This record gives sequence, structure tokens and C-alpha cells, in this order.
Amino acid sequence: MTGTPFDAAIEAECLVKTYPGGVRALDGISPAVEPGTVFGLLGPNGAGKSTTVKVLTTLSRPDAGSARVAGHDVLRDPASVRRAIGVVSQKHAVDEAATGHENLILQAQVQGLRTRDARRRADELLERFGLADAGRKLVRTYSVGMQRRLDIAMGLVHHPRVLFLDEPTTGLDPEVRAAIWDEIAALATGEGLTILLTTHYLEEADRLASQLAFIDRGRVVATGSPTELKAGLRGDAIHVELRDEVEDRSVRGALEPVPGIREIVLDGRELHARADEGAAAVPAVLAALDSHGLPVASVTVAPPSLDDVYLRHTGRSLRSAGAEEQAA
Repeated sequence: MTGTPFDAAIEAECLVKTYPGGVRALDGISPAVEPGTVFGLLGPNGAGKSTTVKVLTTLSRPDAGSARVAGHDVLRDPASVRRAIGVVSQKHAVDEAATGHENLILQAQVQGLRTRDARRRADELLERFGLADAGRKLVRTYSVGMQRRLDIAMGLVHHPRVLFLDEPTTGLDPEVRAAIWDEIAALATGEGLTILLTTHYLEEADRLASQLAFIDRGRVVATGSPTELKAGLRGDAIHVELRDEVEDRSVRGALEPVPGIREIVLDGRELHARADEGAAAVPAVLAALDSHGLPVASVTVAPPSLDDVYLRHTGRSLRSAGAEEQAA
């Protein structure tokens, strides 16, 4: 993610951040984001996504490395960075005891807008995000989805050049999440904003990001567009859920002799492999497992997915990696 031919809206070099206890949250990542695009940082909780956002938005200093956002150095000129960016964090940043209109006016005044301009901008954003009818109501009466739209509006009040969205749809139900996706896509295509999006939702990254970086344990393990990343996986994915946990060598002993089966990965009771013709390979896979006394609970065949990309580079599915981080 270095040596890019464009003038990057976000560019960093070898960012390192270690927390007390020796936890290496960032281990030399170097993201570069083209202006006017949605760039996704995809990984499980605890992978380093939020730490990356904190460094790039001047909320945390890296132990090593450098970064520039909207042309400004985050260490040497943090004030200019803050004027050029909007930030929507995982937690709501609104005052629930105030109205939506009051929240936006206050935010605009904090950003230096005069009272008349602040009111005009608040009205524009309430209309833009479908909140005009609720603008004079207390935020505590808003639904979760309405509050999230107000959060995004707060991040846009001063016309930023770069918008950071840190897990913007976590905790939302699927219908509300899809509506927020539409809003984010419209910001990028209609207003030309540069957006850095962190997420652990595969569908969200696939739908919104023109470029992705998979991050795992503080390191970037793969980059590219969703289409490019999936195209790099030849053939179909075969996913088998075993009834019991078994040793990796037992699975490999069963499947490695099966013609056309490759990239065998055992993740708990989940067995993953690839084949050029997945459906045609399933009978041989099941027969091989059965002959080695490895009972199967279920099997599915699917075209390449972003989860398969993550699996190839880390040996874990994104879902199981997230479960590991929560358990830790």
C-alpha cells in the first residue's frame, strides 16, 4: 500500500502502536487511500482498526511511523488535520437531552461556523438524512437508526474532505444497516468525499469499499478491490462442519489424496478447502472423511468470498477470529 501513483487523501508509513502489557495494536501498517473513494479496513474486533483511526485522526500518537491526512502531517500539524476531517466513532457522540437541531448547531459552532451559517447547515443536514421532521425533538426519542444518521450528520457539519467511519453499523438490525449503507454510498458517489470505513461485516465491505485492506493482529495481510481479492481465489470454496473437533493431521490425511482438493484449513470444527468444481468434488470429500472416521454435520459449496480471502491469509475465518478476540 505504498508507492501509489495518486496524491493520497490518506497515506501512512509503517505505523506502530503498542499498548501497556506489550499488546502490539499496529505492527507496521502503511495504508494509502485515493481521494474520493471508500477505503475499507476489514478485520475482527481487536485487529487494530480502531487504533488506526485514532492515529490518523490525531487522537493517539504512534510509537513509530508517519501519516498524512488531507495533505497534513498528523504529528506536526494535528490542528489542520482536525479541520479537514470528520469522525464518526463506534459510540454515539450526540447529546440525548438536546434536539437533533441543537446538536448540529453546537457542533457547527465548535467547528467555527457563525450562528446563521450553523443553523443553515443544521437544516441542510437534517433534510439530507431524513431527519427534518424530528429535528426539533429530543434525541432520546430517536430510534437507534435515527441516532446513527445524526452521528454521521455531525461528522459532516463543517464540510470535511475526509470522513472516518469507525464500525458505523455495529449493533444495528439488518434493515437499518442497509439504509445506512445507502447513505454512505451516496456520500462517496454524490459528494466526492474520501471515506475510511472500518468494519468486521463482510457484506458491508463488499458493498461499499472500492479498495480493501484486511487487517489481522495489527498487520495488513491483503489489499485490493473486493473483486480483485475474490478473483485471486481460483475455484469454489467447500465448507464442511464436522461433528467433533479433530486433529489437523487427521483431516489432511483424509483429504490430501483426493484429486483436485487444495488449501485445506481446519478451524475448530470447521473444515475449509478449495476445488475447481466444488459441487463435483463433494462426494469424494465426504467419502474420504467417512473412510477416516470423521463424521460430517453439514457441507456447503460457494463461490469465493471475502471470508475465504481472510482465511487464505490468516488460516482463520473472520467469524472465528472475532470469537477468539472476544474470548480473549
